[in-house]
Amino acid sequence: MAYFFAVVIPYAAMITFIAGITYRMLGWAGAPVPFRIPTTCGQQKSLPWIKSSRLDNPHSSMGVIGRMALEVLLFRSLFRNTKADLKPGPKLVYGSSKWLWLGALAFHWALFVIVLRHLRFFAEPQPYFVTVIQSLDGFFQAGLPAVYVTDVIFLGALAYLLARRIVDAKLRYLSLAADYFPLLLIGGIAVTGILMRHFYKVDLRNVKGLAMGLIRLHPQVPEGIGILFYIHLFLVSTLLAYFPFSKLVHMGGVFLSPTRNLANDNRMRRHVNPWNYAVKVHTYEEYEDEFRDLMKAAELPVEKG
Repeated sequence: MAYFFAVVIPYAAMITFIAGITYRMLGWAGAPVPFRIPTTCGQQKSLPWIKSSRLDNPHSSMGVIGRMALEVLLFRSLFRNTKADLKPGPKLVYGSSKWLWLGALAFHWALFVIVLRHLRFFAEPQPYFVTVIQSLDGFFQAGLPAVYVTDVIFLGALAYLLARRIVDAKLRYLSLAADYFPLLLIGGIAVTGILMRHFYKVDLRNVKGLAMGLIRLHPQVPEGIGILFYIHLFLVSTLLAYFPFSKLVHMGGVFLSPTRNLANDNRMRRHVNPWNYAVKVHTYEEYEDEFRDLMKAAELPVEKG
């Protein structure tokens, strides 16, 4: 079964991932958007003496790029998110919700660094930037091998995102299995990876040999990797295959969202619907000419006698 878990499942997962992502991206890219529909929370560009919001309501391509950069890199819209609580009275109170923003930001950036660190298994020689990232990430030398800071941050952020869905009654009521499954799956990947690094050691040379063989399409299954590695690889493959059909695909969808990637210049120029073809209409005069006798027989009012 080693060949099945080390070669067949990873290739099947990668093919599913590429095909699924391509299908979703092409579907979104081909969706017609005849009008500008960006979501805004600032003053639109209008008269010269009215100051507009270049990031919250961009009217140029540079403004859109700046808005997208803040959204993708810093989750700006989530930073401005608020929460509502029902206090005694009853009284509805709105407040800040920065913990969710901080947890999501820490989770995504830590995951990004972890993925970059894993590039050392898929390139020979190891890229220089990967070496730099490993050195900076493992500066907190606590035993051998070094404890990566991003591993600690990632587990903490993941635990917070999962706990808030369980502890918060309102969020627990709204949560579905599709909300828990990705968190548990990613958690399983993280835990098995940490176990392999610090407790149940695996031969990294064999792991890199397998990874390089998969990349070069000449896979060879080395001996003695251990069952924990195959569990880790299976969970990663499951995540790849599940990715295009889940909420996780927002990673690519944010770049194709017309509510984000369009400039709001509706007051600056006229947008004409390219699909607004001529439609043959049946006017009321024509309708009355056709049914006048019947309308008179039914004692309905007519404009012409």
